[in-house]
Formats: sequence, C-alpha cells, structure tokens
Amino acid sequence: MFYWLAKILTFLFQPSSLAALAIAAGVRSLVRRPDSRWGRRLALGGLAWVVVAGVLPVGNLVIIPLEERFAHLPRPKPSDNYKGIIILGGAEDGWVSEGRGQLALNEAAERFTEAVRLARELPGTKVMFTGGVGSMWGGQEATGSVMRFLLDAGIAAERIETEAVSRNTHENALMASEVLKPRPGDRWLLVTSAYHMPRSIGLFRKAGFDVSAYPVDFRTRDKTDFKRPFDRLSAGLIRADTAVNEWIGLVAYRLTGRIDDLFPAP
Repeated sequence: MFYWLAKILTFLFQPSSLAALAIAAGVRSLVRRPDSRWGRRLALGGLAWVVVAGVLPVGNLVIIPLEERFAHLPRPKPSDNYKGIIILGGAEDGWVSEGRGQLALNEAAERFTEAVRLARELPGTKVMFTGGVGSMWGGQEATGSVMRFLLDAGIAAERIETEAVSRNTHENALMASEVLKPRPGDRWLLVTSAYHMPRSIGLFRKAGFDVSAYPVDFRTRDKTDFKRPFDRLSAGLIRADTAVNEWIGLVAYRLTGRIDDLFPAP
C-alpha cells in the first residue's frame, strides 16, 4: 500500500505536476468566468513556476545540499577491508535491455560504470546489485542484462549477487539484507546517485548494514552551480522535480520510521 501511495503522491505533487494542474485549473476557471481573479492567479502562478524553475537554478539550490552531504569522503582502498559493494538499481531500463539484447542505461549510468571500476580496485569484495521494476506502469527487470554486463566487465561470477524483487530503496535495503545477511564488523560500500545517498544510507543502516557512501551520478559540479541557469526549460524542471521528490522522500521515510534521522550524515 505504501509503495503505490508513494508513487501516486509523488506523481501528483511533484512541482511540475502542480504547475500543470494550476495552469489547467486556471484556464478552466477563466473559460467559465473571464474575470476570475483566482483563475488568473492559478494560471499565471503555474506558468511562472515553469519559467522560473526552468531557467533559473532553482533545482540546483535544492539538490546541491543533498549531493554535498557525502561528496567529500576519502576514496576506498583495499586496506579498508570492505566486505562488499552494493549497487542500487535505477540506472537501467529492463524493458529496453531485454528487447535490444544489451544493458540500456539512463542518466544514472555511473552507478554501473563507477561500481565496476570500484570492484576492480577492491578485488576481494562481493558485488551486489539490488533492483527490480520500480515503475508505476510496469516493465521488465534487468537482472539478466546486469549480470552479463558485470561478467563482461571482468567481475568473477562467484563475487556477484543479484535480486530483482525490490521496487524502491526501502525494499532494496530489505532484500539486500536477506541476501547478504550482514554481520557485525562487516563493512559495505553503497553506490548510488549522490542526491539519493542520504536517504539510501539511512535505509541501509536501518536494515543492519555498516555502510559507507560511494556517491556517483552528480548532477552539479559544486556550489558554483547555485548561480548557473539552465539552457532548456525541461532540464530545469526535471532537476527541481528530482530534488523536491528526494526531500519529500526523506520526510516521509522519517515520519514512517523507515530511517532514524531526517538527514543522515557520514
């Protein structure tokens, strides 16, 4: 129930959806009553968000604190004695992968490319991929394509563990715990997008992992992007949606007891 409720509310209450609803409601009101003050305010307010968030660095202002939370940790070394590397799904499209016969990656591809580099630098570690189909509209899991990718990248089969049941980060942590059975003293590296790392760390800690962050897929260069506008409306709107959804996720997971801290830290 929580999964579907979260998906529906995320779709409805992300900023771009609210802007579209405001414009639609405003136009409808103005069609019925051309002098409607509320109709004019709704339509102009929604349009203002599209223009402001689409051009100005609003999304960067909201996403940079998330990305900076774990951005400056030292690079892992073999002497750190990590038990394994956990790669969160979300960078792959299982439907396209199975249809095209190769692993189809999206803008979060660094979850795989950097994880493979890390696995080669830490040859004694396990490599766990966790992620099923997280789309509201269904799809196809990409575990087979992921497994082939890791094997082709030179990762030995006996090092690899996968699961294709989980649909969100909470389930990623629970399923990974069932497969890996973390024990006290085991240290694990978590690979996911930098903006997604605080919530992921909180969930994996809650699931019993002594986990360290390895953030990838940075959407900003650094704090100088506070002043950097977007050159496409769609890019600015997507950035704002991504960041706001992550902050909402942190609040929702803290209120439901799925993480112990509102903003997990190193």
